[in-house]
Amino acid sequence: MRCPFCSHLESKVVDSRPADEGASIRRRRECLACHKRFTTYETVESLPLMVIKKDGSRQSFDRNKVLSGLIRACEKRPVPYHTLEEIISEIELVLQNRMEREIPSSQIGELVMERLKKVDEVAYVRFASVYRQFKDINTFMNELNKLLEDK
Repeated sequence: MRCPFCSHLESKVVDSRPADEGASIRRRRECLACHKRFTTYETVESLPLMVIKKDGSRQSFDRNKVLSGLIRACEKRPVPYHTLEEIISEIELVLQNRMEREIPSSQIGELVMERLKKVDEVAYVRFASVYRQFKDINTFMNELNKLLEDK
């Protein structure tokens, strides 16, 4: 770490403690050349996730968009809000752990449906009907039959 006073490249850590509720580490350093002290913060680098839409366009991942889709699917259903947030956090963690920085929207939709199916089957069918763009009643019935077969 370069000293902000004399630009010397070597320093020693004098004190280290968590900051921002554990999201970063605050370090007090002392320059080995001029002996002045300064503070640095260390955080985990998170690379932005890009979503490839069906039309080929790209936009950054927005957890609020996923949340609004889940809220619509779970409207008037006994699904607590914190459960929806847990689903999104879990999906976001899965996506961050992948080495790809660009993810097709279809993969995100599949991850949502996979988790929603375990939480509430009606919400799952609602989400699937919009996500998979059911064209007619037969497509809808096929999805319901698959759901019944899984039971």
